[in-house]
Amino acid sequence: MEPVRTCVGCRARAPRSSMLRVVAVDGALVPDEDAVLPGRGAWVHDTDSCVTTALRRRAFGRALRVSGLLETAALDTRTTHNTHQRNG
Repeated sequence: MEPVRTCVGCRARAPRSSMLRVVAVDGALVPDEDAVLPGRGAWVHDTDSCVTTALRRRAFGRALRVSGLLETAALDTRTTHNTHQRNG
């Protein structure tokens, strides 16, 4: 049975293989496409709407247990929005 994760954007549950893992590295959100980077990860559907919703709700900061601003440039390139710094 495949592991199930909850999207931090839409809060829907889905198989891990259909989602994108995101980690915080040196104060920046980094997509972990292979799900191999160390540390706590947050899972999100790899869609503009879920990533944008998670950024707007500051869900990554809560899920990753990070306070303060997180650089989102790496995730912004995956969405249609190009704001370079948001509160994570």
